[in-house]
Amino acid sequence: MEEKQDKNFCILEFENNKFDIIGDIHGCFNELIQLVEKLGYQKIGQVYIHPQGRKLISVGDIADKGNQNLEALEFWMNQVAYGNGFCVHGNHCNKLYRYFLGSKVLLTHGIEETVRELNTLSKENRAKFRNRYIQMHESQSFYLLLDKGRLVVVHGGLKKEQVGHFSNKIRNMCLYGEVTGITNKEGKPQRFDWALEYKGTYFIVYGHTVKEEAKIINNTIDIDQGCVYGGYLTAFRYPEKEIIQVKGKAYRIL
Repeated sequence: MEEKQDKNFCILEFENNKFDIIGDIHGCFNELIQLVEKLGYQKIGQVYIHPQGRKLISVGDIADKGNQNLEALEFWMNQVAYGNGFCVHGNHCNKLYRYFLGSKVLLTHGIEETVRELNTLSKENRAKFRNRYIQMHESQSFYLLLDKGRLVVVHGGLKKEQVGHFSNKIRNMCLYGEVTGITNKEGKPQRFDWALEYKGTYFIVYGHTVKEEAKIINNTIDIDQGCVYGGYLTAFRYPEKEIIQVKGKAYRIL
């Protein structure tokens, strides 16, 4: 594997460049394992390995909202530690990171479920979990550039001219997509559907905004099908461009 990283985005090259990119999990651990096994991965020790050397990538938002948040995070911490998985920063991932650093964050919009699970751990185990999560988060980036620039994996979105660059504006785009600056009555930001105007040659796989169907639009695909709301947990197989899904249970109301 060849790697170039500036801590904000990472360029990776593998021999086969075959990936299974998984959408927003939000603590749906059982569905995650069902999907990973459906994709053909086998558990060896603490890590899931594919017999054909494929790699797992998460588009972020691994925890919050569901009922098995720590188990979902543990899965990805193991995958990253053993070099058989990668995850880009989602807004929920970033919020948990800031929480662990001691920043004041509102325990709303799902993180309260993760904190509730953390509070069931002993002081020693909670500290170990915190340290492992911080280590994983700091080893990953806001977006991945793969397969000689043909593939981008990001959480919220990325414009053509932003690929290969980084700034505060790009950081916000990676975490939240493109927003109008207006919030609705639930306190959630109103978003532009940036993919409708995308004209780049990079194929961009992202999540964050729940879409009923995983559909390729202008060389992009949104693979957040709302598993935690009773939709689907989606995997996008690259370079095959195949969709593999498992049905989720409704842990939250959309």
